[in-house]
Amino acid sequence: MSEEQRPRTERVGPGGDPYPPAQGAPEGGGGDGRLEEVTLDCGWGRLVFGNTFRDPSDAADVLRSEADGARDICVYLDDPHVLVARRHDELFIDPSHTYRLALPAGLGGRLASLEVRELRDEADADAVNRMYTANGMITAPVEVLVANSGRPEFLHLVAEHVPTGAVVGTITGVDHVAVFGDPEGGTSLWCLTVDMNAAPPGTGQALLTELAERFAARGRRFVDLSVLADNAGAIRLYERLGFERIPSLFVKRKNPINEDLFVGPKVHGLDVLNPYARIIADEARRRGVAVEVIDAEWGEMRLTHGGRRHVMRESLSDLTTAIAMSRCDDKRITRRVLADAGLRVPRGVTAGGGEEDEVFLREVGRLVVKPARGEQGAGITVGVETPRALRVAVEAARRHCPDVLLEEYCEGMDLRVIVIDKQVVAAAVRRPATIVGDGRKDIRALIEAQSRRRQAATGGESRIPLDAATEEVVRAAGHSLTDVLPAGEALEVRRTANLHTGGTIHDVTAELHPDIAAACVAASEAIDIPVTGLDLLVPDPSGSEHVFIEANERPGLANHEPQPTVERYLDLLFPGTRGVPRRWVPAEAQGDGGEEP
Repeated sequence: MSEEQRPRTERVGPGGDPYPPAQGAPEGGGGDGRLEEVTLDCGWGRLVFGNTFRDPSDAADVLRSEADGARDICVYLDDPHVLVARRHDELFIDPSHTYRLALPAGLGGRLASLEVRELRDEADADAVNRMYTANGMITAPVEVLVANSGRPEFLHLVAEHVPTGAVVGTITGVDHVAVFGDPEGGTSLWCLTVDMNAAPPGTGQALLTELAERFAARGRRFVDLSVLADNAGAIRLYERLGFERIPSLFVKRKNPINEDLFVGPKVHGLDVLNPYARIIADEARRRGVAVEVIDAEWGEMRLTHGGRRHVMRESLSDLTTAIAMSRCDDKRITRRVLADAGLRVPRGVTAGGGEEDEVFLREVGRLVVKPARGEQGAGITVGVETPRALRVAVEAARRHCPDVLLEEYCEGMDLRVIVIDKQVVAAAVRRPATIVGDGRKDIRALIEAQSRRRQAATGGESRIPLDAATEEVVRAAGHSLTDVLPAGEALEVRRTANLHTGGTIHDVTAELHPDIAAACVAASEAIDIPVTGLDLLVPDPSGSEHVFIEANERPGLANHEPQPTVERYLDLLFPGTRGVPRRWVPAEAQGDGGEEP
C-alpha cells in the first residue's frame, strides 16, 4: 500500500519460530483452505495478515518481535481497536484510510515515454532504494528486492524513462492468493513512489494501471491500498481513479519510525522548553500522555493520561510536598533531617559573623562556605583556610542568601545519585570544569573555548564563568589567565563540579556500592520526597565511604542518559503506562510518497 514498504512468506509457529515457506499453496488448518498465522517479510518490515490468526494476541506477539529499524504492519485484523485497547502501551491504530479498487479497472494513463516492467536486477533495486530514501521511506536490502521480484507473492514493478534509461518510479503489489490462499481473491499495493525530479507527470498513474491490469490477468478481484488520512493530494488521486474507501484499520507497533503517527499533534511551546523539561515531554508524548506547556521558559507543564493529571516544573512535580521541598531548599534543614536519620553529613554550623566562625575554622582546618539556600553552585567557596578568606567567602555567600552555612571540607569525588520512587536509578561522578593546554592559547582563551563547547553541548545550560572564583582557582594552581599551558597539560578552573558552571558528568551507576545506594534510598525516605538528586562526597563510588552534602528537589534527568531516569519518572507519575519500551533513537518516518505526478 502506498505509504509502506525481508521477502519470505512464513507461518509463525509456537514461540515465534517460522514454519517453512508456504510457496503460495493453500494448506494448513484454515477451514476455507487458507494458511494460518501468515507474515510476509518485505525487506522494510513484515506484513502480518491478521485475518489468518485465530487469536489476535498471537498477531500482536509477532509485532512485538519486529526487527530494529523495520516497520511491521498488521493488516485485515478483526476488531483491531479491541487489541489496541488491551495493548495500548505498545500498539496503535494507524491513522490511515484504506481504499479498494475493483478489478478489472480501466485506469488508463499509459505514457509513451515510460516502460513499466518488473524489477530485474541490483541496478533496479539500487534505483528503487534511492527513491525510497529521497521520499523519507525505509529502504530494503538490494538482494531482498531482487529476490522478491521473482516470487509469486510479489509483483514489483518499476517505471523506466525510455529516453534516458533511468528508473523513475516504483510500485510493489502483494498477491493475497499466493500469500495465504485468500478466498476473496484480493491483492494490495505498497511503496508507490516516484523520482520527483525526473519522473514525467502521470508516472504514478502509469504504475497503478500496469499493476491493476497484471493482477486482473491473474483473476484477482480487487487491489487495496493505505494512505495517511491527512494526505489530501494522494486521496484525490486515488478517488479520481475509482478507488473507494473501505472500513479496514491497520495496527502498528510504537517504534521510533512510527513515532510521529502516535504521539499526537505538535504541542505549542514544545520547542522552547529547556532540555530538562523537553526530555520529559518527549517521553510523555511517546507513551500517549497528553502534554500542555504552561510556561515554556519556566519549564512548567501539565501532563494528562486518562483520569490522572500532574503539573510539574521539569522533574519537580505536584507529588513533591511543600514540606519535602523546604527540607531540600535550606541546606541546614537537609543536614539536620539526614543526621537525625543516622546518615553521615560533614560537621557544620551557621555563620554568625564573629569569633565563633574562626573558632570553627580552627577546629576543622578547612571549610566549604555556601549560602543556606540557593542552587547551581552560586555563592559557594571551597577550600577556605584563613580568617581573611573566610570573611570574603561569607560575604560572597550572603549576596545570594542572608543565611550562610560553614561546613567541614571533605576530600572526595562529587557524586550525584538520582532516587525515584525509593529506587536508585542513576549515579554519576561530576568533575569540575577543566581545560587542556595546546601550547598556543592562553588560559583565558582556553576557558572561553571550553565554555562555548559546554554551552553548545547542553543547549546553553552549562558555561564556565570568567569570574573571581575562576581566577582564584587558576591563581592557586600557580598560573594567571594570560599564561599559556603546555600542550596536553590539564588544569581544573573551578572548585565545584556543578554542571551549570562547566562541570562534566560521568556515569558510575554500575559501580555504585550497595551501601551508598541504600543510604541514598534512606535519605529520600527521611526527606519524604519522591524524586531527588542527592549530592555526596566519596573517595570512590565503588567503596562504602561517603558523606551527604545536599539534596535537590528538581534534579536534571537529562544529565544521566542512557540511564532510564525519565522513564522511571513517568512510571511514577503514570503507572498505567509502565511497560512501554525504552526511549528510542529517533529515526525517519516512512512517507507515503505524496501525490503522484
